[in-house]
Amino acid sequence: MFKYYIKTFGCQMNVNDSEFIAGQLEDMGYEVTADINQANIVILNTCCVRKKVEHKIYSMAGKVSQLKLEKPGLIFGICGCLAQKEKENIQKKIPLIDLIFGPSQATSFKVILKQFLLNKERKIINCDNRKQFSLQNIPIKHHSPISAFIQIMKGCNNFCSYCIVPYTRGPEESRPPEEILYEIKKLANSGYKEIFLLGQNVNSYGNDIINHDDFLTLLLKINEIEGIERIRFTTSHPKDFNLDLIKVIKKGKKICEHIHLPMQSGSDNILKKMNRKYDMKQYYQIIKHIRKNIPNASITTDVMVGFPGETEEDFGFTVQAFKDIQFDSAYTFIYSNREKTLASLFNRQISLQIKKERLWKLIELQKDISIKKNQQIIGKTVEILVENISKKGVKHQYWGKTRTNKVVVFLNKCDEYEGNGSLIGKLAYINIQRADAFTLYGELVDVKNR
Repeated sequence: MFKYYIKTFGCQMNVNDSEFIAGQLEDMGYEVTADINQANIVILNTCCVRKKVEHKIYSMAGKVSQLKLEKPGLIFGICGCLAQKEKENIQKKIPLIDLIFGPSQATSFKVILKQFLLNKERKIINCDNRKQFSLQNIPIKHHSPISAFIQIMKGCNNFCSYCIVPYTRGPEESRPPEEILYEIKKLANSGYKEIFLLGQNVNSYGNDIINHDDFLTLLLKINEIEGIERIRFTTSHPKDFNLDLIKVIKKGKKICEHIHLPMQSGSDNILKKMNRKYDMKQYYQIIKHIRKNIPNASITTDVMVGFPGETEEDFGFTVQAFKDIQFDSAYTFIYSNREKTLASLFNRQISLQIKKERLWKLIELQKDISIKKNQQIIGKTVEILVENISKKGVKHQYWGKTRTNKVVVFLNKCDEYEGNGSLIGKLAYINIQRADAFTLYGELVDVKNR
């Protein structure tokens, strides 16, 4: 039996692309392995949003190249955003590479692999972003038996000055709504309970399709699909997020009350340089409307520190925004200079030391906020979708997520679900007994629709 090993770097879009690659490999008779040394084919699905990730990818590529020297029959491929951005450099830095293909070719991997197998003397390089976007009838191996990623669109038209994604994933292109709805209905019939809609900017869904559903209409149609219990989506862009979407989230009983809204900076000066197309007054208004219409919603964000020209005053506005808004959690990261982006040409680059100091200040501030918000849930009973048995090996311990996307670890003391994993995929009610910044802990109270 031939075996494959896939290592995925980056966002949920990359994870979903890897699911399609895995599905096609298994359709060809390959079997997954967690041991790279046992693999006949190794694929690195890459990201290039930050320089640090690139270093990790090239480091791992060196190890795979060494493995290929010891095992000449090994097929080695690199795909994803780094492949799209640096196909020439990859060939120079990794001469033993066999396959290089971009994000748009993930769904054509079976064809690429067959071409290579017919002529192993020739590398296959395919990084064409003009390929028509279709996911119909592509085999897929989902990461979970109960929760599935659904790409509703690809690409981005925003061209934030720091971001490489429009160059690596191309312009926005939406999938036909009937194709999306058909896929979700099939998943519901197969027992899936949760779907996660993906797009670089989901609010733009449908803008490129004449006389077709927009994102709000799509959400409401998915909300009517029997069997699906939860609907999530990412990522929203503040410039497109409006009161109508808030009302749809409130109206849709299956649409989870978790809103991820990247702020990136609390300074209007920096937001303008980033080409984000909104200011903090608009951002605060969105938060105000969310809090008013969906009081129990959790709000998470992405924030970058050390953007070129960011002064102490600019950073101070970001700190103040964290204090004012009280995010449930935040993905904070250091600005990374990306070639081909406008920001790479900006003067007044910030030193790494200052970037690190600002990053840790935000991390500590957000940790304190997250602890306080999570401790407010102690004593309450929350609904979670049980995702798996705890990896820590504690007897009768499971984990899942609330509708607001908080991780809950709990003990099952109900004999009815003792020891056979039958809780997985169930909606359960958990009494929260303690909490830290990242996790809630409790005990099982009841199970919905026993």
